[in-house]
Amino acid sequence: MKIAMFRWLAPAFLFAISSATLAQTAPSKRADPLDSSAVVPPLVFQSTLGGYQRHAEQSVGSWREANDTVNRIGGWRAYAREARQPDPPATNNAPPKPATPAPASAPAGHGGHKMN
Repeated sequence: MKIAMFRWLAPAFLFAISSATLAQTAPSKRADPLDSSAVVPPLVFQSTLGGYQRHAEQSVGSWREANDTVNRIGGWRAYAREARQPDPPATNNAPPKPATPAPASAPAGHGGHKMN
């Protein structure tokens, strides 16, 4: 029984030792924070607004062409039909949150205002 245990423990022990030696890194050449003459890398500033693109004017088409397009689509009735369409089902798979009950001290219909 002891020999079988030794056969299992020996490879596990060797693996643990080799993993520990591989995990050790060479000491880094970090500057001492208390040494005021230590050489440190320069500070690099990157602005969060570096990729900002200024608003560009867009050409405005003819109002007659816009009116003709809306008329060809079906006028305001087409937009009203579109607004009446049901929203697509939500793709959120999270269970619905339970409704939070109103505080017991708040009278119904007063939204938690105190009554004097």
